[in-house]
Amino acid sequence: MSFWSRLSNVFRGDRLNREIDEELESHIADAMEQGRDEAEARRALGTPLRLREQSRDFHLLPWLDSLRADAVLGWRQIRKRKIASASAILSLGLAIGSCTAAFRIIDALLLRPLPVAHPEQLHALTRTGFGFDGKFDVFYAWAYPSFRLMSDAVQGQTELLALGFVERMDITYSSDEEMEKANVQYVSGRMFPSFGLQPAVGRLFSGAEDNMARPQPFAVLSYDYWSRRFGRDPGVVGRRLRIGEKLYEIVGVSGEAFTGTEPGSVTGVFLPATMHAGAKEEGWTWLRTVVRIPPGTALGPVEAKLAASSRAFEENRAKGFQGITQANIQRYLDRTVELRPAWAGVSSLQLEYRRALGAMAVLVVLVLLIACANVANLMTAQAAARAREMALRVSIGAGRARLVQLVLVESGLIALAAAAAGAGFSAWAAPFVVSRINQPDNPARLAMPIDWRVLAFAFGLTLLVTCLFGLAPALRASGVKPASALKGGADPHSRRRLMHGLIALQVTFCFVVLFVSGLFVETFRRLSDRPTGFAPDRLMVLYATPKQRQLPAVWEELARRLRDVPGVESVATSSWPLLDGMSWNNFVSVHDGPPSSVLAYFLAASPGWMDTMKISILEGSDFRPDATSPGSAIVNETFVRTFFPGERALGQTFLKFRDRFQIVGIVRDTPYKGLRGPALPLVFVPQHELDTQGGQMPIRSMSFLVRTRNDRPLALAGALRAEVRRLRPDFRVTNIRTQQELIEAQTVRERLLAMLALFFTVVALLLAGVGLYGVLDYSVLQRRREIGIRMAIGARAGDIGRLVTSASLRMVLAGSAAGIVLGLVAARSIQSLLYGVKATDPAMLVLPWVVIVGTALAAALPAVVRAVRINPVTSLRAE
Repeated sequence: MSFWSRLSNVFRGDRLNREIDEELESHIADAMEQGRDEAEARRALGTPLRLREQSRDFHLLPWLDSLRADAVLGWRQIRKRKIASASAILSLGLAIGSCTAAFRIIDALLLRPLPVAHPEQLHALTRTGFGFDGKFDVFYAWAYPSFRLMSDAVQGQTELLALGFVERMDITYSSDEEMEKANVQYVSGRMFPSFGLQPAVGRLFSGAEDNMARPQPFAVLSYDYWSRRFGRDPGVVGRRLRIGEKLYEIVGVSGEAFTGTEPGSVTGVFLPATMHAGAKEEGWTWLRTVVRIPPGTALGPVEAKLAASSRAFEENRAKGFQGITQANIQRYLDRTVELRPAWAGVSSLQLEYRRALGAMAVLVVLVLLIACANVANLMTAQAAARAREMALRVSIGAGRARLVQLVLVESGLIALAAAAAGAGFSAWAAPFVVSRINQPDNPARLAMPIDWRVLAFAFGLTLLVTCLFGLAPALRASGVKPASALKGGADPHSRRRLMHGLIALQVTFCFVVLFVSGLFVETFRRLSDRPTGFAPDRLMVLYATPKQRQLPAVWEELARRLRDVPGVESVATSSWPLLDGMSWNNFVSVHDGPPSSVLAYFLAASPGWMDTMKISILEGSDFRPDATSPGSAIVNETFVRTFFPGERALGQTFLKFRDRFQIVGIVRDTPYKGLRGPALPLVFVPQHELDTQGGQMPIRSMSFLVRTRNDRPLALAGALRAEVRRLRPDFRVTNIRTQQELIEAQTVRERLLAMLALFFTVVALLLAGVGLYGVLDYSVLQRRREIGIRMAIGARAGDIGRLVTSASLRMVLAGSAAGIVLGLVAARSIQSLLYGVKATDPAMLVLPWVVIVGTALAAALPAVVRAVRINPVTSLRAE
């Protein structure tokens, strides 16, 4: 009989049995036709049951038939214990769904290869060492002249690609009224041919765009942007777009799968790197260098050539450094050049969230282990209830492997049902988590398709879960001894020891989850509550850019006119708002001495800016209307402590290069570009900057700080935008945000971690509580005769409570002790994600213990109540 016939017979069931019976009866009939007696014929044929089994083994696949039978029985058992089964499926489903959602995010951001030709050959060129700010870090940014020099050094051996950082920029297609935001990336013209990409419409860059002598103002749209903005209109080829003061011609659209090289950002417009404003600037690091290493090429020699070329470039550039100590220059030059795998692309989102996603993955795995231990306890209790059934199966010939299969199939059905529930949870959870890391003006976008990678992970996870919670109960069930089980069972304490051990394991993992979650929540609280030194309420930031650079007087006049808008309290201008992420720093020297080794940070601001921000002036005064830069300066407290320790700084002077500044005011410390870390030495300078001839320099862009009279500053956004357009048609308002939004943007990662940590804490506590209740309830059922006897001879309710809970509570304490050790180890690996909180803080260690003990007592209460309500007479009769 063919394999496919035997396979189909497995699922025919009763029909196959009837056919076998009919075949046996036909043999009896043939014997009777030949004159044999019916009874004799049946004796000669053999036992009908044995013949049926032999015939079934011939007509079908025995191993598959046994699996089918076990699945049918397992499904009946699940339906028989609806509440317990639903609890197991929901807890496992939540854990599996969380794991799958975490994998989808991690895969999309860190693991999924770029949809290009041979992504495994791509490497990012980095520099590891100390920057001018004295911080040890990994630097991915390069200057384009340095890139060209390195590219020439390895020409013919490997290929270098310049990939600019994706920037959110203003684009105009036909008129200023249609200005919009889009993600723009400057790239090497060789990028598209190197990646093996084909155009959807028009053509892509060919490499000719890399000629610095003849820059070509062309643009390529991504398929995603083309679809959203132009509805896939092929007529877009040939249209022009304006970015800043430059016009570009759209020459084509990239293929559908390619959305850029930065996971988390979808590039809308690709421009040639030679068209970037910093293409000729040696000190402007605005691009990443990606190296394609051909097969068979060793990394070492390539790294050595690139390092030598980079050092030669930096040494030549360092000859023009002014105001920087030789020690700082040498430390800057000694950075190590390295090649790092970039097959999944390189993005700031990857670098920022790599550790955060790792921490999230650990929390998810711990929740999964807690759920598995919980269900394992449930399966162990159920196996105890089925001990006599297993004994009967062994008595009639079932082998140990057959019993293991029986229990594992039931576990597999629970795991499959949980995986189905988890799939629905994951489909919602992954996009939800990604939405929490979005900034209002630049949302993160990750490709998270449910493809073979996700399905393979989910399938493997389901198998793992089946083994984790089903294998131990299956092995115990298969080791049953028929004689002992049929007499009532032997050594129930061994089964309770297993269940108590699983409780200790759950408590250990639960403690780690609570401890790590507490660290994340406290970090978020301290960052959110950190004093800013200014009043962010009712404060709005209006970003504006003119078609051409304008003198400071033009900006001041526009600010003066905006103060007349109804509902506006005050208006001031600065280069950018605090906490915007922008930075301007340099070394300074005091008392005409050598440059310091500590960087000072700068911000150009107008008179009245301090008052608009509500920053307290501790000494001195604000800028005068005629203040210029260089000239006057206002510094913060940290600047005074750093450069004038123990001195009166007001009236003192300092140098930035050859520019001399006199301190006219001292203000309170405020965060500059981020909330993390200590306050930086900050210098405010007038926005009236003078050139070498003493003339005022025009300004390309500024930010208007608008304080409103009502508590909803964005309610005036439309009126302010319209007023700017009316007063200065050549000005474009590129963005409007509140200062509170800028503060909240600094804690996006911490808010996400705190939110996820609280969610996993609730889940872990719920699972641990349910697991402990199940063990205690099982213990009461198993010991009801003992409890009845103790109560009959005078045991009090307190004695019964201690009898029921003592072993489990000891496991809770032991698990908590182990959790403290694991928690401290885990805290060391997430130290970079924490702020202002120490893992060894007694409060951080005591709080999880108090919560777990409280949960344990709450879970134990129903079992204790049930135990003390046992009737001694009925309990003895039941046995």
